[in-house]
Amino acid sequence: MTGGTQAEGIHATGQPDTPIEVLTALLTKALQQQTLEQQRTYVQQALDIAAGLDDYLDKISSPPSQVVCELVAASVSHDWAGAHAAGKTQFLQKAECCSGTLEGRLLRFLVAATGAKRVLEIGMFTGTSSLAMAEALPEDGQLVALDIEPYMAEFAGPYFAASGLGGRIRPVIGPAQDSLAQLAAEGESFDLIFLDANKDGYAAYYDAIMQHSLLAHNGLLVVDNSLMKGRTYAPGGVADASADAVRAFNQQLLADGHVEVVALPFRDGVSLVRRRSPTSASATPSAAPAATNGQAAALNGRPAASTDLAPAAAPAADPVLCGFRGNSLLQRFKLTGKAALVTGAGQGIGRAWAHALGEAGAAVAVVDLDLAKAQAVAGELLSKGVRALAVQADVASKKDCQRMVAAAVAGLGRLDIAVNNAGINRNSAAEDTPEGEWDMTFAVNAKGVFLSCQAEASHMLAQGYGKVINTASMASLLVPHPQKQAAYNASKAAVVKLTQSLACEWADRGVRVNCVSPGIVNTALIQESPDLQPLVTTWLQQIPAGRLAEVTDLQAAVVYLASEASDYMTGHNLVIEGGQSLW
Repeated sequence: MTGGTQAEGIHATGQPDTPIEVLTALLTKALQQQTLEQQRTYVQQALDIAAGLDDYLDKISSPPSQVVCELVAASVSHDWAGAHAAGKTQFLQKAECCSGTLEGRLLRFLVAATGAKRVLEIGMFTGTSSLAMAEALPEDGQLVALDIEPYMAEFAGPYFAASGLGGRIRPVIGPAQDSLAQLAAEGESFDLIFLDANKDGYAAYYDAIMQHSLLAHNGLLVVDNSLMKGRTYAPGGVADASADAVRAFNQQLLADGHVEVVALPFRDGVSLVRRRSPTSASATPSAAPAATNGQAAALNGRPAASTDLAPAAAPAADPVLCGFRGNSLLQRFKLTGKAALVTGAGQGIGRAWAHALGEAGAAVAVVDLDLAKAQAVAGELLSKGVRALAVQADVASKKDCQRMVAAAVAGLGRLDIAVNNAGINRNSAAEDTPEGEWDMTFAVNAKGVFLSCQAEASHMLAQGYGKVINTASMASLLVPHPQKQAAYNASKAAVVKLTQSLACEWADRGVRVNCVSPGIVNTALIQESPDLQPLVTTWLQQIPAGRLAEVTDLQAAVVYLASEASDYMTGHNLVIEGGQSLW
């Protein structure tokens, strides 16, 4: 309830607001009525609100997958009493232990919203929540589901297989405490942990999670049944061990100063728990207790869990402990509120970089000589919820470079990041290279980068901040072979020296200039070229990594260089070539 009185459940404004407040007000009025008919009127209104809530929530939430629906239906209709009588289960399970599709959708949403890659579920039951959460995991993600009943893994197995996600779900059967200890011994940690097991074990499971640091930094713990059908807070005269255990656990969470808790009245109650970020107030020397003898032994005899050791004292506002300007490391990579432009973004590396910057939070101006290609990539970004616009420009034209910057600023409101990626490559023997080919290569690859930087700097220097990232090449470090491309190699070497020169000129004015030198990238240029395809076998023999680069191998680099995490880096040539320049 939001600010209501305990007696009537009325909102602070004096009027009932939430469904629970309205229910409370209606039932209070029913008790105040003199006749049965009047009482029935208010009770019926309250019943209508209560009875329709879950159905309506189900209708206005995104639908579950078909296989989750099938698993829920099978879980609810299964003869659990018969299974127990036949000795298939150690305990008499109940159909109501099934999470259901609505709760599964919440859990799936939380996995997706937190970007979790590793998830732990304590209390798998029939695996409905396991499957729902696995649906939100990336291909290389994994969900570890603990249960004490071998029959549960047997029951859920066919549905996991039918979903095609069975490889992402790892059932672990046995007492949960033993399984948690084993996971800790394996060095596991999890971005999200869902706790829905025996209620009298909640406190011990939580202690194990925290003691073994199974919940990763910035991880989320989701606790189910924190209301226990209302018995955790409603007065009652019947002994209820489960409600007593959950009530005590709720207080345990609240009393733990290391975590922050918010309890939601969703279904039977869901509590979301996360570690508090250290602050100057909590990081004072007086907050650190002395190590016990047992903790000292841990240091001498075995690797210590994080809670074995007293928290290290730190000065106020220690940026290592508390985060630089209060930002965690990953937050420093976020580009939310920034605006970027990427030239040559209609395909290949530029397209990948536009997507990377957009996923990191930036609005993106997609610049390309071919407007249709720029529009296609801008459309891709818009479909992902990234603010984007398409701009046509020839970077070899000063007028076009000035226009593209003006268009980006006008369309996005600002310009903080510029990625100068447009380039061309024409292969020819040096003695046969036409003058026009040389001039065109330098016009785009070198002059185009300079004109772009010049136009971008006119805006960035005025605002006192900017990140310029130029695309150079591994060819600036060595002579790629057997292809012959003297003009290209020389133009990319010029990009590196230009980057270094601009970095020195603009460093004290808030603008950082760096470049990225990719190796040989597996783009359409190679895939569709009859001249380059035969060279791939030779190239692979020159690369220690044993493969060509993919555009996705380059995405994190541009986000790093565009973010505040790289504020002290300027004039650097970041080489990403699988080790080819080392041979």
